[in-house]
Amino acid sequence: MQSTPKALRLHIGLFGRRNVGKSSLLNAITRQQVSIVSEFAGTTTDPVEKPMELLPLGPVQFVDTAGVDDEGALGALRIARTKAIFERVDLGVIVTEADAWGAFEEALFAELKGRNVPILVVFNKQDLNHVTREEQTALETRGAAVVAVSAATGAGVLDLREALLKLAPGDFFENRRLVSDLVPPGEIAVLVVPIDKEAPKGRLILPQVMTIRDLLDGESMSVVCQERELKHALASLAKPPALVVTDSQAFLKVAADVPKGVPMTSFSILMARFQGDLVEQVRGTMGIEKLKGGDTVLIAETCSHHPVGEDIGRVKIPRWLTQYVGAKVNFANVQGRDFPQDLSPYQLIVHCGNCTGNRREMLSRLHRCKTAGVPMTNYGLTIAYSLGIFERALAPFPAALAAYQELKAAQ
Repeated sequence: MQSTPKALRLHIGLFGRRNVGKSSLLNAITRQQVSIVSEFAGTTTDPVEKPMELLPLGPVQFVDTAGVDDEGALGALRIARTKAIFERVDLGVIVTEADAWGAFEEALFAELKGRNVPILVVFNKQDLNHVTREEQTALETRGAAVVAVSAATGAGVLDLREALLKLAPGDFFENRRLVSDLVPPGEIAVLVVPIDKEAPKGRLILPQVMTIRDLLDGESMSVVCQERELKHALASLAKPPALVVTDSQAFLKVAADVPKGVPMTSFSILMARFQGDLVEQVRGTMGIEKLKGGDTVLIAETCSHHPVGEDIGRVKIPRWLTQYVGAKVNFANVQGRDFPQDLSPYQLIVHCGNCTGNRREMLSRLHRCKTAGVPMTNYGLTIAYSLGIFERALAPFPAALAAYQELKAAQ
């Protein structure tokens, strides 16, 4: 890996009417020609993303959206793609001009406010028309930060960067731990990493890399092996490891080889905790019990890899779920940002670990599922439940295990 993954970046979205200078502003902030700019409205057709280090804050992901006041069939598509960005921004920037604040900007403000997203209002084009102090104060009293800039001249851009640093959630980069809180400093975690057709040539998949790095940050150690080497690896250790983490596809063999007293889980379940709400997804897993013949399960992935061989989302999970239900279940698949607006056709949603997305997006999807009354679970949770090792896979997470046991007792 050459850069910080998207999952660990603070996502900053730029919203506003067409031709208010969002793209010029992004270019000025990043000091690069990231977005194409033009005097014609609607130049940006798809969200443009730019990762960068916003020091002293850290890694961020800027998202320059298309103007959401667009018209026509193409405009409707642009608007839909822009609205999807609301679900994953950690900080929202509304770009406008002096004397231009109106119902449209109010709608953007309300959308971000309703999601508890910090808001920065940027009055651009100050070289042409100055914003009044009254306009700024009115927005500041409603909880927004306000800056006046000119992307064309560079005036106010340093103030803008300073405002972004102040608005960023203070604990965003500090309190999130993938696995190191489960493995004390100086202790060992054994990571089981199968090398199969879907393993990228010459590298590890992202959750595995993130786990190794987090263990290093926590001053813990890791032993990495394939599933067929696990018994030998465990026997080579002077004492049992603090944790064994496996690829979910190898759950059964790993569960058989790891002594009962050693905590065990999967990379996917770690990602469910890190990227979303593990307890809520454990509750969603219980939706498996309500599945019956003819029901439809949606398999959702945030990455867009090309499926090969025994693909986990298209072959293995459908096979395991069908065997567990004991009847023919229908399966649908979506990838990337194509998470459906209408969830009513589905009786269960099984989501990947979301290593290429971010936490706010996953929490938004969980909220939408809960509102729609559709249970949502995770790849690793689904596999562990279908294979009968759910409690063991949840043992490292007391709150999630307690939630499952409570639900099971209530059945």
